[in-house]
Amino acid sequence: MASRPPPRFVVRPHDDASQRRRRRLWLGAAWLASLLLTGAVVGVLAWRTTPAAVDHREARELAAQNEQLKQQIANLRRAQQVTDIATKALRGTLTERDEEINGLRADLGFYSRLVGGNAQREGLKVQEVQLRPVSGSHAWNLALSLTQNAKRGSDVSGSVTLSVEGVRGDKVVALDWSQLGDAAQQDGLPFRFRYFQQLHATFMLPADFKPTRLRIRVKPEDGDAVDRAVAWNDALSGNLTTIEGGN
Repeated sequence: MASRPPPRFVVRPHDDASQRRRRRLWLGAAWLASLLLTGAVVGVLAWRTTPAAVDHREARELAAQNEQLKQQIANLRRAQQVTDIATKALRGTLTERDEEINGLRADLGFYSRLVGGNAQREGLKVQEVQLRPVSGSHAWNLALSLTQNAKRGSDVSGSVTLSVEGVRGDKVVALDWSQLGDAAQQDGLPFRFRYFQQLHATFMLPADFKPTRLRIRVKPEDGDAVDRAVAWNDALSGNLTTIEGGN
């Protein structure tokens, strides 16, 4: 049997053209995809560098900085409030300490005079006079302190009477104890002590009377009477630096 020749493949013209056409389509699609990707990247970069994008980013940064500054201001205000409260409390404490020191100094002066060995400090003495108005009236509260030197060592007793000098109308007048004091104490304010004693009284002044001076007469049961004159304003402040002696 005669052998057959091997088959032969023949490339037809239309198949070759079809392959070239598909290759061109694929290259075109790849080029278009590359172009679109490049355009997208360029667009993003361009957007990030546009004035609107820059302004938006700066606005966010400024907003964040503004919030930080607000928080710092709030912290500083709280710190200032705490400092103010502490300072106010410290001032109040210092004021209380000053008042306490002044009171201790007054007490020290009082007891120094009380136990002093100087002959001028011996005997009965008007140590302190204080006047306080009674609200809503023409009445006055009086606090009167009497002392004697501790070295005397014996009790002293007696009574105290007051008179008030001033102006009434266009005349200088003096109101004595009978016009001021309580009828139950017409003989004066009684006292009895060894070292010191504080007396209290309330008296009324006429509405048209303007007081200028308070006169105090201390009469012990034994010994000479002690007369003292105190300016009205000094009695109001409790300042006895201008006490006048006299009979």
